[in-house]
Amino acid sequence: MRTILFIFIIFVTLEHIYFLVLEMFLWTKPKGIRTFGLESKEFAEKTKVLAANQGLYNGFLAAGLIWSLITFNTSLANHLALFFLSCIVIAGIYGAYSTKKIKLFYIQSIPAIIALILTIIIN
Repeated sequence: MRTILFIFIIFVTLEHIYFLVLEMFLWTKPKGIRTFGLESKEFAEKTKVLAANQGLYNGFLAAGLIWSLITFNTSLANHLALFFLSCIVIAGIYGAYSTKKIKLFYIQSIPAIIALILTIIIN
């Protein structure tokens, strides 16, 4: 069961590292513009600082999950996972609500919800 939890936390971590790359480095590139459905290259250029800031926050979430995976203190690992996964779930819910894109909820929140439930059950 712990292996499944570990896999889910790694998956969520990798997602947020990918979001960081998309938002910080690919926002104005065709991949970023296409992924986020931006209206134009000009709009992407105007909003790239905001996107980079958003990407940085995704990096912090990933870093917190990595911390939860590498700490030897089981109690601390559990608390870190609960906190950072909860933050991700809330961010995904708010993101889906504010952008009116339910797909965001499924991509960001569902894996984190599963990992959160596993964390609660296992620990």
